[in-house]
Order: sequence, then C-alpha cells, then structure tokens
Amino acid sequence: MTGRTHDLAAFTALNIVFLSLKTIPDITLATMLTAIGANMIGGLLPDIDNATSDIWDKVRGGNILGKIIQPLVGKHRMISHSILGMFIIGYLLDLLLAWMHTFFLVDMDVIWWSVMIGYFSHMITDSMTKQGVPWLFPIPIRFGIPPFEALRMKTGGFIEKFIIVPGLILINGYLIYSNYESYVILVKSFF
Repeated sequence: MTGRTHDLAAFTALNIVFLSLKTIPDITLATMLTAIGANMIGGLLPDIDNATSDIWDKVRGGNILGKIIQPLVGKHRMISHSILGMFIIGYLLDLLLAWMHTFFLVDMDVIWWSVMIGYFSHMITDSMTKQGVPWLFPIPIRFGIPPFEALRMKTGGFIEKFIIVPGLILINGYLIYSNYESYVILVKSFF
C-alpha cells in the first residue's frame, strides 16, 4: 500500500477504536492532536525497513537515517511487518514515551495506543497486497487477505486508488456523521 493509504487506514482504525469505547476519554486537546499525529506515524512505522518509504520523508535527515536503519532491520516486509516486530517496536516506544513524558504534557498511554493502532492497521492493509506479510517472522511464511495471492491487490494499483482509498474516506465520513454527538462531546470537553 502507499503511504497515503496507510495514513487513511490508520486514521480509520483510530476512529473505529475511539467509537467503540464505552465512555468518551477525558483527554486534552494537546493529547488528541498528538495522538492523531502519532497514529499517522504508526501507520507508516512498519516501513522503517525501506529507506525510501514515506516515513523517512517526515523526519528531518530521514533519508540518511533510513539508510542507516534499513540494514539493521533487514529486507522490506520482514521483521518490522511481523508480530515480533510489533512487540519490539511497542516496547521501545514505551521506553521512549516514558522518557518524553518528563517534558511533554500529554497522556503517553493514549499516544502509545494511537501509534500501535496505526502500526496494526499497516500490517492488515499490507496483508491485502500480493506480497502479503510474514506475521510469524522468523517463520518464512507470508500471510495475505484473501489467502490466495491471485485475489489480492497490487500496491498502488487500480483497486487501491479507486476502491480502497475512496472506501476509507466514505467509512470515515459515515462514522463521523453517524456519531456526531460523540465528537461534539469530545470537543466540548476541551473548553
């Protein structure tokens, strides 16, 4: 999938998780805005194994950093696209956020969950491509949705551009429209 699709899928997943909560979380505006940005980063994070991916475009000096990190994590769609990689990234992110909590006044638990929701959405959407994802790395089996490669889509192809992206936009529009009151309550809690 392309970076734009991963960003949109990550936001859609965050939107669904927010709406599935029984109570609206008591968070600040700063936490909400940071969580949305963190979710977008999480949606691109598994691609740290590709020095030319969109995530490196969002970081100052990312091109150099990407070339340093890529050899450490292996080829594209290997450890960073697995359950093991997700646990490692989640653990390292937890350490980083604990350190950052000393000087940023946002709820780091919300930020951690936002990143991980984006990360998981990335793995799901990449599973829909012809290449699939090695969920059980280091076992060299790639899993895909649907299970037959011939039925999966090509990254950046027609299905992604004209069905998946518009579909995600429509899903978000529907979720926001049909749950408008929940968003109003959340926004009112900031003031």
